[in-house]
Amino acid sequence: MIGPEAIANSLIAGVLLGGMFALTALGLSLVLGVLRLVNLAHGDFLVVGAYGGFYLLALTGLDPLLGLPVVAVAFALLACPIYLWLVRPLMARGVEAPMMTMFGISVVLQNVFLLAFSANTRSIETSYSARAWTLGPISIGWMYLIGFSISLVAVGAIHLLVSRTAFGRDLRASAQDPVAASIVGINVARVHTLTFALGAACAGVGGTLMGLAFSFTPASGAAYLLNSFAVVVLGGLGSVFGTLVAGIAIGVLQSLGGVVLGDGYRDAVALVVFLVVLALRPQGLMAGRR
Repeated sequence: MIGPEAIANSLIAGVLLGGMFALTALGLSLVLGVLRLVNLAHGDFLVVGAYGGFYLLALTGLDPLLGLPVVAVAFALLACPIYLWLVRPLMARGVEAPMMTMFGISVVLQNVFLLAFSANTRSIETSYSARAWTLGPISIGWMYLIGFSISLVAVGAIHLLVSRTAFGRDLRASAQDPVAASIVGINVARVHTLTFALGAACAGVGGTLMGLAFSFTPASGAAYLLNSFAVVVLGGLGSVFGTLVAGIAIGVLQSLGGVVLGDGYRDAVALVVFLVVLALRPQGLMAGRR
């Protein structure tokens, strides 16, 4: 029988893990909400972030947490040519063409991972990644606490960016009606490029945090993408606040599902939530909240 200590640990771990889920899904939510682009390579972007953190530590000795700003800037810079050269020329041809382009990028990235890194399971090992904070029967991994704190700060910063700045005003206008936004002088193409770069930066930072918390392989992108889609559908497209709440909800449900059903069913919980919410309320439970 599952004891109350196990339930309490699971709930706390789920909340902390959910914060990281929110950050990993935020880039997908912004791109889907503003550009109407289904980024099927989002999970693989997260894997690139995990490998980036791994080799940042292995080759330079720099702590991956200290290297997060470097990862974010590098992802944003790399995302711009991907969008400008591969995605934007196809945006006027409907949703299918750019979506399939991102699927092609996903396939290419997975094969590059296999060729460059082999299929071995890897993890980012630091002095704190395996340590835990214990208070009586409650035991919380340091990386969960650190990852949640960083994710909360990042999500909060993006919320302020979207809601309190001129760029955020342009972003919201471009998401609501790009034609009207362009008529009043907003450079919608620039907003879309910067939004794609911002989404990639979120994926890079989130992927590094996930690599610190869990092991990963070249094929981990599919599970990351599934979790991110579940968070986006639950929280609503482009909703920063909704993404945070949905990420925590998915984290708690997955954690409880792992305790009750076994660790092998964690991803199944996210899939069930994704399908149920998509069927009953496709606009998301918290749609409209930025």
